[in-house]
Amino acid sequence: MKKKKWIALLVAAMMLISLCACKGQGEQEGETVVTDMIGREVTIVSGSYQRVVCIGAGALRMYSYIGDIGLLCGVEDIDNTSLSERPQMFDGTARPYVIAFEQELSSLASCGVGGPNAQSAEAEKILACNPDIVISEYEDVEREDALQEQLGVPVITLRSGENGVFDEAFAQSLTLLGTIFNEEVKAETLISFIETERAEIQRRTASVAEEDKPNVYICGLGNWGTTNHLWTAQNYIGFSIANVNNVIEGLAADGIQPIEEEKFVAIGGDTDIMIIDAAAIKNIQPLYLQDNSMFAGNKAWQEGEVYLQMAYNAYYTNYEIALMNTWFIAKTVYPELFEDVDLTAKMNEITKAFLGQELADEIFSYPNSFGGYQKIDPLTFFNG
Repeated sequence: MKKKKWIALLVAAMMLISLCACKGQGEQEGETVVTDMIGREVTIVSGSYQRVVCIGAGALRMYSYIGDIGLLCGVEDIDNTSLSERPQMFDGTARPYVIAFEQELSSLASCGVGGPNAQSAEAEKILACNPDIVISEYEDVEREDALQEQLGVPVITLRSGENGVFDEAFAQSLTLLGTIFNEEVKAETLISFIETERAEIQRRTASVAEEDKPNVYICGLGNWGTTNHLWTAQNYIGFSIANVNNVIEGLAADGIQPIEEEKFVAIGGDTDIMIIDAAAIKNIQPLYLQDNSMFAGNKAWQEGEVYLQMAYNAYYTNYEIALMNTWFIAKTVYPELFEDVDLTAKMNEITKAFLGQELADEIFSYPNSFGGYQKIDPLTFFNG
């Protein structure tokens, strides 16, 4: 009997060794399959990654909210401010993640040029950085699969959705990052913070009667570059959150787009408040200096009810600034309901929640911020 027991134990031990060997050759301890934001199933080992590369518009920004900057082993040239030869079209606009981590990013090797003109990943440069995972914003399944095959490491694609910081896709991307890097609590905390901010704005404005809502026009909106006074959106998410009446309606489609000059003139008499995205000032000013009658029929312009919100698109969306802009819009349209809200303090609160640092002063100091949120005298401002 003893001999049989020893044989059984020996067989069991050999089976265990065999299983362990198989596991080492194939599936690793802690492996799991995640579905990225474009529907690709990717096998990862949560919390195991030590060398990270982020590619494409917005990928590094989202990673910086959740991941450890110290794990980065490469950076796109557009985000490395120490380089003289690099895309510089966004340098006049604050990008909080670059402000917060400028020193760390400047010490990293290049994983590609980046910027709006780079429409595909640079595999050779990424390989030279020797990453063990790539976080991407190139939303093409075939290309992402091919890149993953070429690199031999997981490529995880993020996306934020058309409503940006308030979109469910943005929250899902944060959750995905939390899962990959064992930062679930950090992701949940940030998502909860955004939802609390949204709910508080909605709570304050919920009781505003329809007849008490001024008509508001927002312009200078853009995704892939700076625009002018004709670029707007009839479904602007900040207006929806803040219960603001958008003077623009009846367009054939939603989303950011230019309206015709005739449409702009037609709404002029009904526009009580105009909010301009600060990035568009450099395009609006020369147009105004060429023809100072372009706003002649605009009520808000003539009555001085013109305001600047911070530029929030620079190599895709600055999500913390987009959230802060919603507070600014609400306070601008309903000042009595937001009398207690200090815009600088609120900006610091938001950047601390997203990036762990209070960055209001730095954000307001950028050329395209014009000193921060403000009501402007349009005649003086645009003639100066």
